[in-house]
Amino acid sequence: MKKIFRAAALALGVLAGAAVLAAAGYVGYLQLQYYRIEDGLALEVSDPPAGVLRQDTDYTAVSYNLGFGAYGPEYSFFMDTGVMDDGTPTRGLYGTARSKSEVLAHTRGALDAAAALEPDFVLLQEVDHDSRRSHFVDQRQLAREAFAGYGSIWGENFHSGFLAYPFNDPHGAVNAGLLTLTRWSAAGGVRRSYPVDESFFIKFTDLDRCFTVLYLPVEGTDRQLALIHSHLSAYDEGGTVRARQWEMLCGVLEEEYEKGNYVVVGGDFNHALCGTAEAFACRQQLPAWVQTLDDGDLPEHFAFVQADNALETPTCRGADIPYEAGVNYVTVVDGFIVSDNVAASARNIHLDFAFSDHDPVELTFRLAG
Repeated sequence: MKKIFRAAALALGVLAGAAVLAAAGYVGYLQLQYYRIEDGLALEVSDPPAGVLRQDTDYTAVSYNLGFGAYGPEYSFFMDTGVMDDGTPTRGLYGTARSKSEVLAHTRGALDAAAALEPDFVLLQEVDHDSRRSHFVDQRQLAREAFAGYGSIWGENFHSGFLAYPFNDPHGAVNAGLLTLTRWSAAGGVRRSYPVDESFFIKFTDLDRCFTVLYLPVEGTDRQLALIHSHLSAYDEGGTVRARQWEMLCGVLEEEYEKGNYVVVGGDFNHALCGTAEAFACRQQLPAWVQTLDDGDLPEHFAFVQADNALETPTCRGADIPYEAGVNYVTVVDGFIVSDNVAASARNIHLDFAFSDHDPVELTFRLAG
């Protein structure tokens, strides 16, 4: 009997040792895969159009987070957590989209909805290519096909080795970023790297957050439109990393304004904007991730463009549970900022989160003469 116990103990020891070695090897693999893209990387404009912007002319822009094509109403994401009104904790289920066909349907539905607005500029976040979580659908190419004739710049903001979590549905290797599309001539762009949480394990799962700046000449002037496309961090307890990112962004806004440029900023701010944190009825408690932004957080000469329907139409829903109107927490995290030499209005587009956990926002703006 003692021999049997010794053999069992030895076997368990071998298994435990193998598990430790495997875990150490996996962490080593992630470390070898990890890198940050350099700050200030120059971006070329693909297929640049010829037309030049003019002062005192109306233009439109649309910002839309595609959610890598995963988020139909039935989808919940493993990193999202929440609490129902009765105190019941909630957590999302999936690490990848449920199927390739759903990714294609959601991506095409979102792009069709954006294209129907006939925008001059399109700002798309969470655009995947060569990623397991989106079943290797090339959303970047689909977007360029949907907006044929537009120029584009690409800012990579997520590149990871194979992420083995959640164990039941691993997120896998990811390549994703920000795609900016333009119908107007652009002089080039730059990718700016946001500060991120680089603690040992979190750095493997957080995005390589960034924003891009696209420079567009304005006819008859020596000024440019600096079109900034941003996606701030999301899973940032206490908002400390987001605060550092915000400080960096505001510094760039001031720099561009001091050059005499027009400045438009759009994207997913991952903050409840301009008093919308608790603007909508739901059956969930206020999530822990919610931080707020309003005009008081911006430098002089800048303001958020609050949508005309901002208090009636949210742009983001909680993904800790499948979507049901009136149940999920919803708020406005997507939108635009403009400098005071740009006149602008906006509206949130109500799609009831049919294609993503976000809905698009449309900006109409004019560059002052």
